[in-house]
Amino acid sequence: MANEPNNTLINLRHLKTWFPIRRGVVGRTVGHIRAVDDVSLEIHDGETVGLVGESGCGKTTLGRTLLGLETATAGEVWFEGTDLLTLSERQMRPHRRKLQMIFQDPFSSLNPRMTVLDIVTEGAALHGLIQGSREGEARRLLQEVGLGDDAMHRYPHEFSGGQRQRLGIARALSVQPTFIVCDEAVSALDVSVQAQVINLLMDLRERRGLSYLFISHDLSVVKLISHRIAVMYLGRVVESGPSREVIEEPLHPYTKALVSAIPVPGRDRTDRIVLEGEIPSPANPPSGCAFHPRCPSAMAMCSQMWPTEREIDGRRACCHLYDA
Repeated sequence: MANEPNNTLINLRHLKTWFPIRRGVVGRTVGHIRAVDDVSLEIHDGETVGLVGESGCGKTTLGRTLLGLETATAGEVWFEGTDLLTLSERQMRPHRRKLQMIFQDPFSSLNPRMTVLDIVTEGAALHGLIQGSREGEARRLLQEVGLGDDAMHRYPHEFSGGQRQRLGIARALSVQPTFIVCDEAVSALDVSVQAQVINLLMDLRERRGLSYLFISHDLSVVKLISHRIAVMYLGRVVESGPSREVIEEPLHPYTKALVSAIPVPGRDRTDRIVLEGEIPSPANPPSGCAFHPRCPSAMAMCSQMWPTEREIDGRRACCHLYDA
């Protein structure tokens, strides 16, 4: 794992992404889906931050909002000293190539009518980054992600899932980014292929000095690649800190439940914390702490007010258990 980085590359401040709920013929707004609800998070140069939580907690929306693929409702997204949310489309263009994404589905994210040559060089050609021929640039990128020259004139359907994900990585690398959002980048792959892709991402991070936001619901995968972990529940970060500390000594009851679900050979499964019920709707979140209806440690005050974020031994947690 890389040395702990210091310089802040991405700084999210009180970020919100709400989607309107419309009803009636005129489309009157009757409510909002609070997909991302007041998230503050820092990502440093050369760092990987793992973002975990159940499906529907807002992880992907956070990543897409950071890149400008979703429109933020409020807050700030600072990148290299610039608040991206204040920029026009034209002003945003120079920053776009530095912010890339690797998508969850390595098949639907690749144009089936384009050859690999066109897929991995289209962005670089658009930004004027190719020195020499497109074939030479494609050859270099394919080699960097572990694919041979014979892939250049083939189409996405001719590759396996792991190979297609490598093509997605090559496409992201083609525009020389500094930050990449990996949105469930290995969840659709077999376990053995997952390990290969994770090792590739870690190697690229070291060689290119990349930073990642690694989105996943699988803590066992996240702990392998991440310097720090942020745990999301219903649009908010409830705990964050160094990966080892979050996994080995979780503070928030929700994090404890997620960690207890990690399969460990030989461990007695009777110690697993099984949460009751489903994650509430982000259109109608519970009052107070959103986790209190499912929390085994819930107190009366949990239903009345959202807990203040506390710093505890170098980590941050939002839970009334740590109120002074």
